[in-house]
Amino acid sequence: MNVWIVNHYAIPPSMGGLVRHYYFSKYLQKNGHTVKIFTSSKIHNTDINMIRDKSLYKEEIVDGIEYTFVKSRDYKGNGLQRILNMVELPFQMWKTMKLFFKKEKPDVIYTSSPDLFVAFFALVFGRKKKIPVVVEVRDLWPESIVEYKRMSRKNPVIQVLYQLEKWIYKKADRLIFTMPGGKEYIKDKGWDKAIDLRKVHHINNGVDLEEFEYNKRNNHVCDEDLESNDKKIVYVGSIRLANNLGQLIKAAKVLKEKHRDDIKFLIYGDGTEKEQLEKFACEENLNVVFKGKVEKKYIPYILSKADVNIINVKNTGLTKYGCSWNKLFEYIASENPIVCNFPQKYDLINEYHLGKSEKFASSRDYAKRIKELVDITEEERRVVRENAKQLKKEYDYQYLTTCLEKIFSNVVGEK
Repeated sequence: MNVWIVNHYAIPPSMGGLVRHYYFSKYLQKNGHTVKIFTSSKIHNTDINMIRDKSLYKEEIVDGIEYTFVKSRDYKGNGLQRILNMVELPFQMWKTMKLFFKKEKPDVIYTSSPDLFVAFFALVFGRKKKIPVVVEVRDLWPESIVEYKRMSRKNPVIQVLYQLEKWIYKKADRLIFTMPGGKEYIKDKGWDKAIDLRKVHHINNGVDLEEFEYNKRNNHVCDEDLESNDKKIVYVGSIRLANNLGQLIKAAKVLKEKHRDDIKFLIYGDGTEKEQLEKFACEENLNVVFKGKVEKKYIPYILSKADVNIINVKNTGLTKYGCSWNKLFEYIASENPIVCNFPQKYDLINEYHLGKSEKFASSRDYAKRIKELVDITEEERRVVRENAKQLKKEYDYQYLTTCLEKIFSNVVGEK
């Protein structure tokens, strides 16, 4: 098959962390398919723009995958320039796909949220050219705007976005949700009469086990905190409002009061809350070290040195549809116990006994649970490792790609 992947944020691994489509492309190519990724020239969360001249697009092989970077404007943060980027890129993407269509016709177009505008244009392009379109939902957008930004569902802009979302779901040949509760979401919206639930599928995020094991062996970090004899509690990810890390730092304060100086918290990542939380940890003289952002290739080694891994989230109405956190699958691959501060529906941590996922009434309760998992016996730790060892195979991108291939084959066969 000839597959076009159309995604605003399909970032190569060497440039960022949103790499789901890179891994799918890698294994689709290994299985004999041709893949081309169309994405923005502006690399999200970086200062990189792949096109500085007036070119409409730029083709480049990055990390072994064929990327077509489509010209888009620079932006920082979530201000006007980013909004203009989101409005302009779909038109640029349409022009680019139209040019490539003159040279080759894809068998299937695979497009992805959270950018509904790019997904909309890719879907319209596919329908116009009689190409099946598979739409992936990685983020329930605009529902997440309502939940995290606390905008009213009755806001006229939000209402328009809901209608756009519904239209995309209705017209897509197949829908893939990264979270398990996609069908429930459609039912809760009252859209199940308009949208055929038989075309709705679930493929979660995952981890490339081949790459993970290679990086663990070959990409080490020289860091005395990692090599110390302390019990290491490791968090890897964004430090933003949605991650609610203040609760974790307060739990660290409780452990200090309990004289557990042997427990050290290592926070890897960056975000808008980092400076404030780092200041608090410093003022309270907590055993918490903010390590900053690290390249993805070093994460497997870092996790191999952890005693407990942390997932910290803010409670929202989205949790009832399940989760698709990238870090969860890296944590599972590391085979360490996991603590999550809020249980999800379809909760892998509790279901497969990988640690504990629960809502903590207080920082004291959170600290108690962390302490219990730090102090588990070797036999208890062995059981966690065995459970993770079995589960991680189901979330290996090599296996997940075979699930994606089946969906592509079925939809192409129908056309």
